[in-house]
Amino acid sequence: MSSVITLPADTNPARLQRDRQESVSPATSKATRNPKATARYLLLKRASVRPTPALYFKDLTAIAGDSVIANPRIACRRVNVHYGAKHAIRNLTLDIGRHEVLALIGPSGCGKTTFLRCLNRMNDTIDGCRVTGEIHIDGRNICHDGIDVVPLRALVGMVFQKPNPFPKSIYDNVAFGPRLHGLASTPAELDQIVESSLRSAGLWDEVKDGLGQMGTSLSGGQQQRLCIARAISVNPEVILMDEPCSALDPIATAVIEQLIDELRQRYTIVIVTHSLSQAARVSQRVAYFHLGCLIEVGSTDVIFQNPRHKLTEDYITGRFG
Repeated sequence: MSSVITLPADTNPARLQRDRQESVSPATSKATRNPKATARYLLLKRASVRPTPALYFKDLTAIAGDSVIANPRIACRRVNVHYGAKHAIRNLTLDIGRHEVLALIGPSGCGKTTFLRCLNRMNDTIDGCRVTGEIHIDGRNICHDGIDVVPLRALVGMVFQKPNPFPKSIYDNVAFGPRLHGLASTPAELDQIVESSLRSAGLWDEVKDGLGQMGTSLSGGQQQRLCIARAISVNPEVILMDEPCSALDPIATAVIEQLIDELRQRYTIVIVTHSLSQAARVSQRVAYFHLGCLIEVGSTDVIFQNPRHKLTEDYITGRFG
C-alpha cells in the first residue's frame, strides 16, 4: 500500500532551504538571530527527512507495523479530518482489536484527540469540521450519513479529560443512559443496571449507602469512575478515554489504571495519554501520531523498546515532545 503524507503548508522548500543555510554555522549566520529557523532545521535533521513539502512513505504498512490486523473491532481506512483549511488527520489507516487497550501518543496538537472523536462522531459538533474516509465498527461504516449518532455514542462511550458528572445524584448519573435508551423495563431492573455499572467501575462499595448524594460531591477520582460507570451502563462495545487521569492524583490514577486493565476483558478501549509510562502500563498496542499522521503502531513492547521509525524513537526518548 502506498501513501503520501503531506507536511503543513508553512513547511515549504524555499523556507526550509533558507533555514538550512542559516543554521549551518550559527556563529557566522543569521541563525543567531533566527532561533526558530535553527530549531526547525534541527528537528527535520533529527527526524531524518529531507526539507521537501511531502514525506513519501513507500510502504506505510511496513512503517506503521501492525496497523491492519485480523478480525478488528474497529477498522479505519483513509480517514482525513479537516477543520476548515487545516488538515488535522492525514490519510489514516488503522485497525483496533477486540478486548485490547490501544494507547494514542504524540506531541500536543498531533491529532490524537481529533482521531478519538472520529470514533463516536463527536467531531460532528464542531463547526467547519469535515471527516472523509471510512470507519467500520463491527463491519458497519459509522461515517455513513444515515447513521443515528445517539445509539452510536451509546455503543462507543467516552470518558473525558476532566470528570464531568451530571448535576444529579450518583444514582441518576448512572441511570440516565439506560432510561434514555429504554434499557430497563422496571425500577428493579434499573437498580440492577446501576449497581452492576458501579461495581464494574470499582465504585459500588464506596457509594452504595449514599446513592442519593450529588455526583459532583465525590472526589476527583471517584467522579471519574462515576463517569466510567455512566458509560458502561448503556452496554457499549468500545470505551474512549481522553487523558482520563490528567486531573487526578497518583493514587486515583493507579485505581483508574487498574480499572482499565479489568475493563479490557469486556470492552475495546482507546486511550489518549501524554504519559508514556501510563501508555506502557495499560496498553497492549501503541499508536504514535505526528503532525496529523499515524507514524507507527505496534505492540507496546516494540514501540518502547525497538521503534521502527526515527520520529517515534525521538519522541519516546524525549528528544522532542
